[in-house]
Amino acid sequence: MTEASAVLQERSDFAVIAEIIQPGSRVLDLGCGSGELLEWLIHNKGVLARGVEISRAKARQAITRGVSVYQGDIEESLADYPDHAFDYVILSQTLQETARPLQVLREMLRVGKRAIVSFPNFGHWSMRLSMLFSGQAPRTRLFPYEWYESPNIHFLSVRDFERLAARYGFRVERRLFLAGRTRLTFLPNLRSQVAVFLLG
Repeated sequence: MTEASAVLQERSDFAVIAEIIQPGSRVLDLGCGSGELLEWLIHNKGVLARGVEISRAKARQAITRGVSVYQGDIEESLADYPDHAFDYVILSQTLQETARPLQVLREMLRVGKRAIVSFPNFGHWSMRLSMLFSGQAPRTRLFPYEWYESPNIHFLSVRDFERLAARYGFRVERRLFLAGRTRLTFLPNLRSQVAVFLLG
């Protein structure tokens, strides 16, 4: 098993994203990290892949995998792409780290025909219980950081994202809710650890 395939096994949202992407698509991955998802998509789905990553070290790692990556801030980089340049624009577990998430979502839907957004669900029952009983910023397996070290600057739930999509007219084509590798349909705001939305 390649390293990229192993990462798909570890990250349940990557497996769902890989399932959504159609073969031969033009794909832009924002916050692509070391490029494992894009590498897998290139070799298994024949996509034309591009990535944007703010970390210089991770961008270099992605390039050594054969992935075309631009090292920079996604909020600034999106302005450089023309309308509908990609079939899919991916933002996997990065929305909560962006300073202006609404602007990022709008730009994703400008440069891409579809946007795939995954994020950790802050509405999960473990988060609620942690805050209720500790009276402190939650620390769980899903959010292991101290509040002052966390890369997360926005804490959103499934319900928050649904409300945002409805308010700003983002068309939701698919919703997938995950607890580990299990897909959920019942009480996703309470039970899902990670949500994946396909926007059109």
